Amino acid sequence: MKLLAITSCPNGIAHTYMAAENLQKAADKLGVQMKVETQGSIGVENEFTDRDIQEADGIIIAADKTVDKSRFAGKKVLVTGVQEGIRRPEELISRFSTGNVPVLESQSKTGDDGKSGKKDKQNPIYRHLMNGVSYMIPIIVIGGLLIAIALTLGGEKTPGGIVIPEDSFWKTIESIGAASFTFMVPILSGFIAVSIADRPGLAPGLIGGYIAANGSFYGSEAGAGFIGGIIAGFLAGYVALWIKKLKVPKAIQPIMPIIIIPVFASLIVGMAFVYIIGAPVAAVFVGLTSWLAGMQGTSSILLALILGAMISFDMGGPVNKVAFLFGSAMIGEGNYEIMGPIAVAICIPPIGMGLATFLNKKKYREAERETGKASFTMGLFGITEGAIPFAAQDPLRVIPSNMVGAMVGAVIAMLGNVGDRVAHGGPIVAVLGAVDNVLMFFIAVIIGSLVTAIMANALKKNVDNQEQPATYPSEAPDEPLTPEPERQEASGQTNKEEELHINKLTDITSLDLIDIQLAGTSRDEVIDEMIGKLDRQGILTSSEDFRKAILDREAESTTGIGMNIAIPHGKSNSVKKPAVVFGIKQDGVDWKSFDQTDAKLIFMIAVPKESVGDAHLKILQMLSRKLMDDSFREQLLSVKTKEEAYSLLETIE
Repeated sequence: MKLLAITSCPNGIAHTYMAAENLQKAADKLGVQMKVETQGSIGVENEFTDRDIQEADGIIIAADKTVDKSRFAGKKVLVTGVQEGIRRPEELISRFSTGNVPVLESQSKTGDDGKSGKKDKQNPIYRHLMNGVSYMIPIIVIGGLLIAIALTLGGEKTPGGIVIPEDSFWKTIESIGAASFTFMVPILSGFIAVSIADRPGLAPGLIGGYIAANGSFYGSEAGAGFIGGIIAGFLAGYVALWIKKLKVPKAIQPIMPIIIIPVFASLIVGMAFVYIIGAPVAAVFVGLTSWLAGMQGTSSILLALILGAMISFDMGGPVNKVAFLFGSAMIGEGNYEIMGPIAVAICIPPIGMGLATFLNKKKYREAERETGKASFTMGLFGITEGAIPFAAQDPLRVIPSNMVGAMVGAVIAMLGNVGDRVAHGGPIVAVLGAVDNVLMFFIAVIIGSLVTAIMANALKKNVDNQEQPATYPSEAPDEPLTPEPERQEASGQTNKEEELHINKLTDITSLDLIDIQLAGTSRDEVIDEMIGKLDRQGILTSSEDFRKAILDREAESTTGIGMNIAIPHGKSNSVKKPAVVFGIKQDGVDWKSFDQTDAKLIFMIAVPKESVGDAHLKILQMLSRKLMDDSFREQLLSVKTKEEAYSLLETIE
């Protein structure tokens, strides 16, 4: 089976790549060939070719923003949220085996937006909103950072506060930052409309957002703010979509997307705001802003508790994004003390869980301790998603710990008058000068993170007392659930994989396991040749048993992954320890690869059947990433000695 996947989240930073990684890992584990296209903050990476789409058996779209599906017409397409890609990748892939995936109909049957009429699992309202938010965030970041830098470097202290001289260079920088804020609401509404109606919705969405943000159109001193922008975006999108579906003469169809839809949709949205919607929404927004600005004492503490809980509850999910959007919008209104507690709460879950692994290593396995380092680092850069791996494994203990710590930190920040001029969080914004009252910001982060770490460790059991992860049926069919030490004794071997820390490929290979001139002329001959190397090095107790494991795996689907690469692999009781044999067959051997290329670079992976963890998956992951590099494959094919090959294999980690 060959599947394609697209991952994308509103910010295009963490969720996008975490979902891609987990989907790729799950595909490798299930023996499915997969290519993942990421649509992140830096644009599209690993983009599908026409051939990729043509050969694909299905497409998974795990995204919280709109993804163009029109190129997949006629294919099985599974649409879901990015969180599903992170937490349930195997389940998504398995649905293609059971046939439980709808076929995307062609545009002629579905309309120009390429939607099949099948109801997506994900809430479309949330997806449209997040599409607008994803484009709005960089605008706010630009404005906030430029203003913060201008105030930090060019501001002068006066009795009325920090002021930038009118004729200074830094005043120009501040003006550029202020100008970017004027685009915030139009961009939000414009790309909400694009998510609903595609490109014809952009112009009416931008115009509607501009009118919503400027109260002068409907006789109000203040605009309708981000609430009005959201209303304008949805109104513009659905009006444009309605006009798109109207049946018109063929002579008019060519001008529909460039004249008819934008003009009429803009008029309808503009008139609706000027005469009906604008003034009431502006009044609500002004009242909300005034209420927030006037919050003091217990009411401000309550607000901080709510914001902290929302930010840390789903760590980048819908609840988190609602609170984040609220704080971002307040920046545009000049109220920085709402974003301050949010900026603190954003970084507490990842920093707190990272600290937890540092403070009590007995509570966490080796892999979790490694994750803790990454989580702590992500927290410093304001990426809440760094705590997701911990929450996914142990939600009942980790999520409450995250929430309590974030709520404590948010309250301290609110009481300490911490402000944030940028729509982002974590220590990075303080370093860049975007935070007001930096000392209290760091106090709030430190205390909140410690609360999360201490609470998580108090709730969690020592790793030795925790339940071991269940064995997948496909790995151990019909075997009794015997404790690990007994199983090892029964098989006549002691499994040391848990003690073996695989950092790079050369940890489990050697010069004696490399052959740059394979002699076999068929797949089976090459397999026998490589198994012989394992046997001579004492890695196998039975070469026949391991050969059967390799051929059984080949019978399920070829391990020829294309690009002149084959990665035969097997798990067997006859394997004493994880090992990899590398061989080169310059004239190639038919491995029934998906792209019809002969295998020239061949990696054979041997792993004990009763292995602790997933060593073979880690090896596959290391290999697949590095072997995607065309120049690396060319270098391997051109080596003249085993030593040269070994030096190149040392770079696979």
